[in-house]
Amino acid sequence: MSTLIAISGLGIICLLLEILNLRKILIPVIIIGLIAVLGMTVTEFYLGEPFMGTDKYNMIKTTGYSQGFSILFIILAILIITMSPKFYQDKLTKIADYVSLKIFMLAGAVAMVSFGNFALFFIGLEVLSISAYALASSEPKNIKSNEAGMKYFIMGAFASSFILFGIALIYGATGSFDIDEVQLGSLTENTPIWFNIGFVMVSVGMMFKASIAPFHFWAPDVYEGSPTLVTAMMSTLVKVAAIGAFYKIATILAAGITPAYQIAIIVLSILTMTVGNITALKQRNIKRMMAYSGISHAGFMMMTLLAVGSSANTVLYYASAYSFAGIAVFAIILGVCRGKDNEDISNFYGLIKRQPLLTAILICAFLSLSGIPIFAGFFAKFFVFNQMLQTDHLILVIFGIINSVIAVVYYLGVGNVMITKEAETTEKLRVPFEYKAVAVIAIALNIVIGVFPGLIMNLSL
Repeated sequence: MSTLIAISGLGIICLLLEILNLRKILIPVIIIGLIAVLGMTVTEFYLGEPFMGTDKYNMIKTTGYSQGFSILFIILAILIITMSPKFYQDKLTKIADYVSLKIFMLAGAVAMVSFGNFALFFIGLEVLSISAYALASSEPKNIKSNEAGMKYFIMGAFASSFILFGIALIYGATGSFDIDEVQLGSLTENTPIWFNIGFVMVSVGMMFKASIAPFHFWAPDVYEGSPTLVTAMMSTLVKVAAIGAFYKIATILAAGITPAYQIAIIVLSILTMTVGNITALKQRNIKRMMAYSGISHAGFMMMTLLAVGSSANTVLYYASAYSFAGIAVFAIILGVCRGKDNEDISNFYGLIKRQPLLTAILICAFLSLSGIPIFAGFFAKFFVFNQMLQTDHLILVIFGIINSVIAVVYYLGVGNVMITKEAETTEKLRVPFEYKAVAVIAIALNIVIGVFPGLIMNLSL
């Protein structure tokens, strides 16, 4: 509870600093505040008890799982907000609006994994979603941004209606929104059929939010049209928040995971990985490529739903490995495509001569996303495959390996043009320090959890 209240308070402070015309100190104050919240959350995790008293209404349920994901979300928010001053340097009069929306998006993500009541889960989902809709369309003079915002809003509202209807059916079947009572009610012998229908509807809505095929078709256009910094946040924070919340919901409603539901998850996981990777092969816009890449990784993370009792650490590890590599990639996209009106792969031609450090980091990030050791992406896939072997889902391991090989083609295809193609100019590319720093920190975090996977896998979630 203390984490959620502190983050919400930071969002309000951000708006107050705008009212007091203190924009110059806004970013430092917010980053220091987020670091303090991060320290508080880590301390709470290792102490095993929250600083604030227990919520007697059980709206918020602080667990190792919720704290682990909250820590990841806060780190991602710090990295993204660090890049905000340079990205919004031409719109400094509106920076408080953009940053406050990102803070409230973070609050929504934390609520989505910390809920003890489905009412709070839905509120958190909508806080995150509405902030994302506004940020996606935050370039009103850009037609693609307008399209991204409208498409995201319509698809998001459609998904939210599914989730709300599903929660209503679950309430009708169990008589409560409280997750403890819902879990007990779902285990009774005479659970009404609408419990299963409700669970399926919530699952469909969450698949929209996580861009699981065939509910993924909005993602490439939204990612391409949104401002790149917003795309970075949607590709990492929003996606892993949806996956983390989906896993928690599946754990609570595990009675609804029938053999038919498991078959559906297997089919959709294979479809998501395959569609995402094969479509990514043809992309020339690197943001669209990353959108399809994110879709394929959502397919890998969805496998953990087949082992909800034992894969909490695995889903957190995969989310962390994917997010840190993703942040590194987007930090470099921001640096390389700065001042240009597109994010075409041709912008990366000959990058090794113009910016060797960024080239090395981008290749490392792509190696992680491909699943190559020593990077965290390799161990993330290894742990997921190990879970699938333990639950006798060999078919998913086979398709996962095939898709990992396909992914190497387009990831290293970008690496290839950076080294072998000639750029239009050999002049050194000037990249803001903030972008470089975030890229270095993100890939360093990825390597650290790759070399020491026990940092996450040995946590008590």
